[in-house]
Amino acid sequence: MANYTVADIKALRERTGAGMMDVKKALDEADGNAEKALEIIRVKGLKGVSKREGRSASDGLVAAHVADDAAGQTGTLIELNSETDFVAKSPVFVALADKVLAASVAAGTQDVEAILASVVEGATVADTIQETAATLGEKLVLRRVARITAPVVTVYLHKVNKDLPPQVGVLVGSDVAAGAVAKDVAMHIAAYSPSYLSRDDIPAETVASERRIAEETARNEGKPQAALPKIVEGRVTGFFKESVLVDQAFAKDQKKSVGQVVTETGGAVTGFARFRVGA
Repeated sequence: MANYTVADIKALRERTGAGMMDVKKALDEADGNAEKALEIIRVKGLKGVSKREGRSASDGLVAAHVADDAAGQTGTLIELNSETDFVAKSPVFVALADKVLAASVAAGTQDVEAILASVVEGATVADTIQETAATLGEKLVLRRVARITAPVVTVYLHKVNKDLPPQVGVLVGSDVAAGAVAKDVAMHIAAYSPSYLSRDDIPAETVASERRIAEETARNEGKPQAALPKIVEGRVTGFFKESVLVDQAFAKDQKKSVGQVVTETGGAVTGFARFRVGA
């Protein structure tokens, strides 16, 4: 029997994020040598890359960074996916997220392919992710990246489970005046998930589709012809209040819209990004 303890198993699991049986098998094969077992886990992980390609990576974390620049500030938000929450909270995966975030900031783009091709610590980001995937034995994916530049960029990261890393991330760009309420707005965005900043940001075809659906629905409900215009406008307005940030009722004061709260500062919100892991 290989010479290792329960503490050795725990330590190697924490280093790799690998499953209990995989760690025990590696330690058995390595005759209890932790470093050799780590190498075995990595080698077997690399051999299993093709098997992982078709698997779903819908867990993971979000991470963000804000830096001062000539325009004021630029915020970067990433979503890095794993297959399980066990890996998502492992120190190895969290360390990988830090590297990928730093590479995304340095790349100065939100183009995922460009970031994957960039270099971090002597290897491409893609290779770094693949190597860590081999160690962890799970499919890992840099799913998306967002960048917001504004005089002030505010970050809010939310944990949906206290034992896991943040899984909802928000960046809010604003001028200095609106910066006073930007954190509250970011928390609101995290909870209410608006799709657009203002009505002007909604594609014309989307509004036309909502208007057509509202009219067809009203007709199918047998509403009077004369009442249709008012009913349709009411339902389209409802769509705006659900989808547009400045039209939404503010989370901390439902009597006001987000737009009213921001306007009261004398400032403006200029943009936002919101990621929820797997959504």
